Amino acid sequence: MKIGVFDSGKGGTSVLAEIKKILPNEEYKYIGDSKNCPYGEKSDEELNQIVSNITDDLEDWGAKVIVIACNTATTRCIEYLREKYPEIKFVGTEPAIKLAAETGAKKILVMATPGTVQSERVAKLIHENVKPDQEIELLACPGLADAIEHDEKIDETLEQLLDGVDEEHDVVVLGCTHYSLIKDKIQKFFPKAKLIDGNRGVAKRVKSLAEQ
Repeated sequence: MKIGVFDSGKGGTSVLAEIKKILPNEEYKYIGDSKNCPYGEKSDEELNQIVSNITDDLEDWGAKVIVIACNTATTRCIEYLREKYPEIKFVGTEPAIKLAAETGAKKILVMATPGTVQSERVAKLIHENVKPDQEIELLACPGLADAIEHDEKIDETLEQLLDGVDEEHDVVVLGCTHYSLIKDKIQKFFPKAKLIDGNRGVAKRVKSLAEQ
């Protein structure tokens, strides 16, 4: 089966690697849309046009399943894409808030792009999953995905974003696929925390669709 994967650059390669672990024999096409990175600063109209162009490309290639390996594009565009392309199965990537809440952690930090942090989907995930005795903090990280994409000023950007943030969180949710590429750097700011992303869950979902 042909599976398309796209992201606003190289962040989605972390998702693709997880999918390939459990589906090594499928055919893949990856689109890293670095020219439009970061997605989080685009309007809904701009972003819908961008992801439509990518979907057209992957559809022409023959993709039956398309993975939106980007939290921002998922939270803002997946319903639009499902309506526009009913023949294609879309699998989204969203901050692993449900997984974080299920750990029983008392203090959860979600790092994500401004677009993801402000999305209705994230508000819904919190409402549906976070218990009253759990404290959750959303941290918008403007510029971090871009720094990772271009491999420059990553440490400096992290210092600016995380200066003053309490290191005593039990779980840190990496709510952007780019962030998974620098787990080791982020872990240093939260030495006791468990870092989680949604990549494994995405891979499992793709596997279930492939088996169907």
